[in-house]
Amino acid sequence: MKPLAPWAVPPLCKALPCHLCSLLGLGGIELATPTPGHIALQAPMTPEQYNMLQWEKDIEDRNRPMSDEELESMFPMDGYKILDLPASYVPIRTPACKLLAMPTLLGGTPLYTIPEEDRNQQYDVPKEAAGGLPMMKPEDYQYFGALLTETEGEEMTAEESKECKIMKLLLKVKNGTPPQRKTALRQLTDKARELGVRPLFNQILSLLMSPTLEDQERHLLVKVIDRVLYKLDELVRPFVHKILVVIEPLLIDEDYSACVEAHEIISNLSKAVRLATMIAAMRPDIDNVDEYVRNTTGRAFSVVASALGIPALLLFLKAVCQSKKSWQAMHTGIKIVQQIAILMGDENQKVRTVTALLLAALAEAAAPYGIASFDSMLKPLWKGNRSHRGKVLAAFLKAIGFIIPLMDAMYASYYTKEVMVILIREFQSPDEQMKKVVLNVVKQCVGTEGVEASYVRQEILPEFFRNFWVRRMALDCRNYQQLVDTTVEVANKVGVADVVG
Repeated sequence: MKPLAPWAVPPLCKALPCHLCSLLGLGGIELATPTPGHIALQAPMTPEQYNMLQWEKDIEDRNRPMSDEELESMFPMDGYKILDLPASYVPIRTPACKLLAMPTLLGGTPLYTIPEEDRNQQYDVPKEAAGGLPMMKPEDYQYFGALLTETEGEEMTAEESKECKIMKLLLKVKNGTPPQRKTALRQLTDKARELGVRPLFNQILSLLMSPTLEDQERHLLVKVIDRVLYKLDELVRPFVHKILVVIEPLLIDEDYSACVEAHEIISNLSKAVRLATMIAAMRPDIDNVDEYVRNTTGRAFSVVASALGIPALLLFLKAVCQSKKSWQAMHTGIKIVQQIAILMGDENQKVRTVTALLLAALAEAAAPYGIASFDSMLKPLWKGNRSHRGKVLAAFLKAIGFIIPLMDAMYASYYTKEVMVILIREFQSPDEQMKKVVLNVVKQCVGTEGVEASYVRQEILPEFFRNFWVRRMALDCRNYQQLVDTTVEVANKVGVADVVG
């Protein structure tokens, strides 16, 4: 505690015992009961608390009282004199100033001495890193603490130098300003092979596992992984499983953008290391005893299938679904297959749209076989065709347009007549994307075996020509090629005379 100047000590305090001074509030200020704010500062801080503490520390440093030593260093030693207290001096005694703190026990606190003031103490405010690096948060010390002790003349090995450079770039990405972040991202991408796969992913993945990571920081680090994957390509094979452990939980995150990012990372990772490496990395998690791990692995496998194609995964998927050694593996295999059907009824409109487009791609890849595999999809598809509008409806129509050609003639005729009611209604849609989808579905349905020429001639042809063969549509460079192809398919079904006439 800072010693008081001689003129600041009241006479009463000199005359009274120490314990009475404490009871009167003249001593023991530093022993006051801590407030809830003081206790809260001992717990992990939120970003708002951290900024407030930094601001308070700055204000405290600017307004702290000057010590006797500092005053003596400012004023010359000669020409000044410390005056004695006037004989008439009486300390101020008001009720508001009587008890400024909680009184201590009579006789003082045993075995306790007030520590000396340390003006070099940091008070939980982070040190500033050299080299123009961004400010560190308290939770960043365990990842970037080495940057605070780094000295310019210190000799480092080549490996340590790479790790230090990666730390600086990641700190700029995580806490830096937009210009710093942009420059650091570019350097990490361009020098990914030079920095090395192991030093990069050891630090990036450990940061992503941090429980205090904010959503924006996680988004930036996932972006780093995405760009580094593009540059490293097949060199990331030793880290496939570690990357999946960090990224797979994002597939079931409540934040839609996090799900999209995870989907893109796993898709790019699959294309970089190919199917054999992905299966080898994910195979141990298929029959994991934890259902959470099995579910996230199933979702990840569905992303791999959509990225590399269902035919490449069919043999492995069939073996997993027929596994007799582990019911957990069979459970995961069925989850992979069911994932598409579940997503068809998802509450999020974007998820339903993407799922319908994925289903269309699967049906296109499976043609002309595989209708039995799509039986479970027909009900949610049909329900979606009748209840949706706009872009979601376009995706559902696209899916049904690829599934109808896989059906037997009798079923193809029935489903064509059912979906044609919706298609004819959408002939009048002003949306250019919807027009393209409608023209393509009409072409697919008309060209399917089992759809009769008389039905096309009577039900489709009049509305088709009335809405599409107009001057504006024929001159539209975006749709005229699709219009010509659909018209040719209609002519092949009903005959040239009906089309030309």
